[in-house]
Amino acid sequence: MIDSLGAPQTLFLLGGTSDIALAIARAYARHAPLRVVLAARHTSRRDEAVRSLQALGCAVEALDFDARATQTHADVVTAAANGGDLDISVVAYGVLGDPEQAWTDVPSGVELAEVNYVGPVATGIALGAQIREQGHGVVVALSSVAGERPRRSNFVYGSTKAGFDAFYTGLGEALRGLGGRVLVVRPGFVRSKMTDGLRPAPLAATPDQVAQAVVDAVASGAEQVWVPRTLRAVMSGLRHLPRPVFRRLPI
Repeated sequence: MIDSLGAPQTLFLLGGTSDIALAIARAYARHAPLRVVLAARHTSRRDEAVRSLQALGCAVEALDFDARATQTHADVVTAAANGGDLDISVVAYGVLGDPEQAWTDVPSGVELAEVNYVGPVATGIALGAQIREQGHGVVVALSSVAGERPRRSNFVYGSTKAGFDAFYTGLGEALRGLGGRVLVVRPGFVRSKMTDGLRPAPLAATPDQVAQAVVDAVASGAEQVWVPRTLRAVMSGLRHLPRPVFRRLPI
């Protein structure tokens, strides 16, 4: 269960090698020891992530997870629970892809759609079933402001995040009366391994800043959070710009 300070006993990271997911685990580990389940492909990076969290006193388990193998997602969630409860589950996997290749090459575009949207839908359905069974739980869904109004520069990626965001917002509504809650997190540009080599956009954040925003939002009972918070006003303005004006912006 999540205690009165918002700290979980069990934290489940889907996309367990994500810089943001690991930052969330570190943020919670500072408050109290906890059980962490890392679901990711079996790589040296996952092994390193396990060791880093064990060094903080966490009891860590690793599970093999393939975002595109959607038929396995329910089994991964069941294995993570291991007969107990999942207090907070973080859906943190995704790919940026090459923005030009994504709309000109079918396999590239399909990979983005499967990893960023189809997989998370399968994951969310499985997590929803787990929450219905245990009667409580929070799903933290790492969306993106890119989904609020997709831009020409990365519209395939933006479209997958728009679908992701809509699904998890709806899942939150479906679980409200069943003891569950979904927190949709909408960061802007995050300086991480995923964005290595890209020029940071204005209002860029770090994984630790996103993690702290998540911890605070879970504790407060929020259902949505932008990182940084000023992006909420920025995106509200961008959503309402006429298309001829929007397409001239250098974004």
